Amino acid sequence: MSSNLFGTKSLARIIAESEGGEHHLKKTLGPVNLVALGIGAIIGAGLFSLTGIAAADNAGPAVVLSFVVAAIGCAFAGMCYSEFSTMIPIAGSAYTYAYATMGELLAWIIGWDLVLEYAVGAATVSVSWSSYVVKLLHSFSIELPPSLVHCPWDPIPGIINLPAVLVVCAISLLLIIGISESAKVNAVIVVVKVAIVIIVIAVGYSYIKPENYVPFIPPNTGKFGEFGISGIFRAAAVIFFAYIGFDAVSTAAQEAKKPQRDMPIGIIGSLVVCTVLYILFARVLTGMVNYKVFHGDASPVATVIALFPSVALQTTIVVGIIAGYTSVILVMLLGQSRVFFSMSKDGLLPAVFSDIHPKFQTPWRCNMIFMVFVSLFSGFLPISKLGHMTSIGTLLAFVIVCIGIIWMRKTNPNAPRPYRTPLVPFVPIGGVLVCLAMMFSLDSDTWIRLVVWLALGLCIYFTYGVKNSHLRKAPIDKR
Repeated sequence: MSSNLFGTKSLARIIAESEGGEHHLKKTLGPVNLVALGIGAIIGAGLFSLTGIAAADNAGPAVVLSFVVAAIGCAFAGMCYSEFSTMIPIAGSAYTYAYATMGELLAWIIGWDLVLEYAVGAATVSVSWSSYVVKLLHSFSIELPPSLVHCPWDPIPGIINLPAVLVVCAISLLLIIGISESAKVNAVIVVVKVAIVIIVIAVGYSYIKPENYVPFIPPNTGKFGEFGISGIFRAAAVIFFAYIGFDAVSTAAQEAKKPQRDMPIGIIGSLVVCTVLYILFARVLTGMVNYKVFHGDASPVATVIALFPSVALQTTIVVGIIAGYTSVILVMLLGQSRVFFSMSKDGLLPAVFSDIHPKFQTPWRCNMIFMVFVSLFSGFLPISKLGHMTSIGTLLAFVIVCIGIIWMRKTNPNAPRPYRTPLVPFVPIGGVLVCLAMMFSLDSDTWIRLVVWLALGLCIYFTYGVKNSHLRKAPIDKR
């Protein structure tokens, strides 16, 4: 049994299985669609909510350096993702890559871990989406009953966070209708929210007060992660949530028209665009007001745009933020359904997760199941603390992907690589070190939740996955 746990699937077998049978995904995405998908997932809740908190509690104005640190880790991982996505243009992202390099058990761990990034991340963002919608309606003198906008465990208890549930359901139905339709909607939203970010940067620049940048790196308070150099790394781990999304592009590899050419463009292109915008955005926010103002403020953009004289402009920005949240939820739900689609095709999950709709050619039952699952989190749980869980889950996936590149170069050196990660093993090792540094800067409670979550996943694997794995029905690939 132990040999089966660490048995891998050859590249030829993975690709052959993806092309065989009745489970096909429609190839409709080009490079522009993929870049838009990446930007759609990246620019959202992390930027609009966590920037101020990270500045106030951890890094001060040096939060711009935290974005650089996080971007370096993402760049290393992004290059590794690009190599894998051109070698293995299959839905499943890091799960599929781990299956091809390090075996079924580790592939399962990664697939289960990605639930933290995509499903829990989507739920987290939907709650933020709901709060901004409530604020927007309030500005038009439209008040929703508190019982319908708060969960039972909120500071102001309610019955259900109904707006959060409704947006999850609406986006899930859009994903069921089709990937091309979803991509078109996402592209429009991406244009809107990028325009909003640029407006905040351009207008806010004239409101910058140089004294707000002094001191640029506040002195260490004696507590780990609060200012100083350690604070910059702690903030990088906190705002890492803002970068989650570029890897979601790789989950759509099977639906790309020319994945060998387009996947690196989608992954690296979206990361570069967002990194530039993030650094400028953080610079403007911490220059407009003193970073201490953002303490406990989950809506830093709302705080700074209050300085703008135009109420119409303020409203427009809030609408853009809501649009930004919407596209994040879309790409998160898309990514999760594609990961479970791949796991189901391998027999590790029930066949319902890989059931393709005869008309829409999407994994519609998987989308429906996650619509219910994510809605329960969105509507009934206070999930503010799960932002850290989303970050640590993603960082773990990045570490394994980087290690996988080194391993694949050793075990399969002659495999075709349309895109090659440069400076191997230095780039993958750099990705591992930077991501681990950010993981270890997170609090112990986050680590405990990760261990408990992975333990639950292993119980499912050993009770269902081991018995139904397709890998045990054919010879194991040994290297």
